[in-house]
Amino acid sequence: MSLPKLKVTQVRSLAGQPHPHHLVIKGLGLHGIGSEVTVDNTPSFRGMIKRVLHLVRFEEIRP
Repeated sequence: MSLPKLKVTQVRSLAGQPHPHHLVIKGLGLHGIGSEVTVDNTPSFRGMIKRVLHLVRFEEIRP
C-alpha cells in the first residue's frame, strides 16, 4: 500500500513576503498563483507547507 500524497496549490502572491518564504515556495515546485504540485506526505514536506501555510492550500490525496 502506498502512502498518501499532498496536493499543494499556491493561492496568494509572494509580494512582500520574506526571502525564505520565496525559497520554500520554489522548493515545493510552485511557480505562481494557481500552480499545483503533488508531493509525498513526509515530515519534510509537511514542515515546508507549515512555513508558508498562509500562501498555500493543501489536501491529502489517497491512492
